[in-house]
Amino acid sequence: MTPEPTHNRSTGADPIVDVEDVSFGYTASPVVEDISLTVERGEYVGMIGPNGSGKSTLLRLILGLHEPDEGQVELLGHPARAFAEREKVGYVAQDVTENTKRMPITVAEVVLMGRFPHAGFGRITSDDRDRARQALRTVGIDHLADRKITQLSGGQRQRAYIARALAGEAELLVLDEPTVGVDAESVDAFFDLLTDLNDDGMTILLVEHDIGAVLEHTSRVICLNRALYFDGDPVAFADSDALDRAYGTNVRRDDGVVLS
Repeated sequence: MTPEPTHNRSTGADPIVDVEDVSFGYTASPVVEDISLTVERGEYVGMIGPNGSGKSTLLRLILGLHEPDEGQVELLGHPARAFAEREKVGYVAQDVTENTKRMPITVAEVVLMGRFPHAGFGRITSDDRDRARQALRTVGIDHLADRKITQLSGGQRQRAYIARALAGEAELLVLDEPTVGVDAESVDAFFDLLTDLNDDGMTILLVEHDIGAVLEHTSRVICLNRALYFDGDPVAFADSDALDRAYGTNVRRDDGVVLS
């Protein structure tokens, strides 16, 4: 069935993300097709869709890691592929907890990496270290600063990488399935952290498999399955048929809560 999305196009002059008529495929078949959306400063956007729907691919297009086959993507007012100020975007990848298992460095050292783009002549200053410590306090793991990153739980490692983004003065936080492999108690605390960061002004773009969590915590829902099926308010999404159209039979509803 052809999707009938609600487009959320920018009404402001300076969106953080601007995706216009974008299509992309790894082969002749498109993975995402004719996508248009913007993300404004201060928004908390949750992106959902079934497995293989193109969510991670769209993130990579937004981050400038792929060149669209059609259309254009701008990041902070610049073509995403040519965007040079990467420290302004904090990206927490889906497999970050696995990759860090092989890193023999401390949590403090991971977070301090966020200051490297700001270090004059490549030298870390006391101010850089203060900012890193403040970022650790913000995400609630300053007591783990001297611990090896390999010794942290999955949820703690996610917080460490968010702290690195905060230390780097990121303006946009992009997270791809950040709660995979994280225990339920830590997941609740993790979403509370994201809400607090958003309340403090951080723009957040989240890809998440837990549809209920997206509806509960974000201020805007993007529903994708190659094409855009919905883009708007979580309440309006819950009242629409976009979920059924995008997911087909791969979804169930229990007591009014939508689950993937």
